[in-house]
Amino acid sequence: MANKSGGKLSDRRSGKRKDRNQRVGTRVPELGYYLIVTDTEETEKNYFEGLRDSIPAELKDRLVIKVEKTKTVELVERALELANMEPQYRIPWIVFDRDQVKDFDDIIQAAEKSGIGAGWSNPCFEIWMYAYFGEMPAIWESYTCCDRFADKFEKVTGQKYIKKDKNIYRKLVQYGNEEKAIQIAERCYKKCLDDGKNKPSEMCPACMVQRLVEEICKKICNC
Repeated sequence: MANKSGGKLSDRRSGKRKDRNQRVGTRVPELGYYLIVTDTEETEKNYFEGLRDSIPAELKDRLVIKVEKTKTVELVERALELANMEPQYRIPWIVFDRDQVKDFDDIIQAAEKSGIGAGWSNPCFEIWMYAYFGEMPAIWESYTCCDRFADKFEKVTGQKYIKKDKNIYRKLVQYGNEEKAIQIAERCYKKCLDDGKNKPSEMCPACMVQRLVEEICKKICNC
């Protein structure tokens, strides 16, 4: 009995060592550990969790995406807090839209000064998703943008647009074109710069979400 018990203890010990090694392996993925902090529980969060879930199984230990939710005013603080736990390999980003955010430009500036990527959208995240269907129309109001995207989404997919849809990323890739979406978003952003608009709050329609998505997708495609 003693030998049997001892064997189990040995197994447990070796198992613990294995678990620790697995955790360390997950924490230091060679392709990057993306820490994405957003201020919504629905659209942005579901989108990036969908992107995370689309990573091929053989790459999931090499490319990690973690999505966290917090208040808008705490985006930068929370991103820094989480990134500083393992600063040598975490890649922090905040993702949020203009909507009714008063300090929109200040939050973006604070993030960039702190070495945090800012995946902003103006007027709302739906303007980025709109690009999957070949356009980013000039819309200033967030609610109008959401309504028009919902109409476009239903026309293209034959399905109702629901903000809490956990399969939103998969549907956008299935019915839209991600590569063209990135190109369209870049074109709109550069047009704003050419028009003399330097503040994100002035750039509409525009976003920088495409930079984050493109970076992640390139790592997946190059493997």
